[in-house]
Amino acid sequence: MRIKRIGLLTSGGDSPGMNAAIRSVVRCALFNGLEVTGILRGYEGAIEGELCPLNHRSVSNIINRGGTILKTARSQRFFTHEGQAKAVDTLKKNAIDALVVIGGDGSYRGADVLFREWGVATIGLPGTIDNDLCGTGQTIGCQTAVTTALEAIDKIRDTAHSLERIFIVEVMGRQSGYIALEVALGSGAEDVIIPERPYDYESMYKDILEGNRKGKVSWIIVVAEGAGKAHEIAAKITQVTKLESRFVVLGHIQRGGSPAGPDRTLATRLGVAAVESLLAGRYGKAVGVVQNNIHLTDLAQACQREKLKVEEYYRLMKILR
Repeated sequence: MRIKRIGLLTSGGDSPGMNAAIRSVVRCALFNGLEVTGILRGYEGAIEGELCPLNHRSVSNIINRGGTILKTARSQRFFTHEGQAKAVDTLKKNAIDALVVIGGDGSYRGADVLFREWGVATIGLPGTIDNDLCGTGQTIGCQTAVTTALEAIDKIRDTAHSLERIFIVEVMGRQSGYIALEVALGSGAEDVIIPERPYDYESMYKDILEGNRKGKVSWIIVVAEGAGKAHEIAAKITQVTKLESRFVVLGHIQRGGSPAGPDRTLATRLGVAAVESLLAGRYGKAVGVVQNNIHLTDLAQACQREKLKVEEYYRLMKILR
């Protein structure tokens, strides 16, 4: 199949670096003589026919911007046969020969369905802060999210030490503890609670009391949102230990902001790889990097969650506490 026009959308939660990926896809496509149509608000926009042409000027000065100029959404309608049929009809009516999807596991599943069941030439780019997709060592946005959370915890530590308090810091990660593990180790936190590992709260209470007995005046515990709620954990610690505890929920600040250098570079490389993969006739794939080399994975496999290797993080934190 000869591709003349590609569609481009961002789907699911946004991540820093999505705009850099959009820029890369558009300019690489234009360099190769292709036209590019942007689809607004992800798969929902494909169903509703919310389209806009993209050119060199459309993507000027966006490489350093957070969020996504194409907007994004989560679409329940797309996971119905009727919704998929409407999205495919939009692609056909607008002579879109292939589709580039930037997003996480849910976005990949949608792209895989379009490829396997509807015959749409699709390619996926890993745009998620959770770094939990197979077939790539890093996802677009994860490094920026970790850096943002670290900067916040550095400030919290100043207050924790000054007021001699225990702080529970809740970071993003409904099903993945990647951000929590990275920022816990990088910030020198005393403990971390994640969805992938059962947590021994009784042992934590004993450790806090023992540390306090030895003169340790502050304590920081990082919790992934999918493993527990910071306000509940803080209240329980105060109840059990009689020590003052506070909680902070970092929330969506982790999704926003200018992407860090590694995320811009990654997004740019993967955007070019996506277009070149389509031109080479490699469809139904996700592009990623493995040992700094471009790597292609079937979408069906790529949308599976990568299993975190957590024990080394816990071993190091116990040593360094």
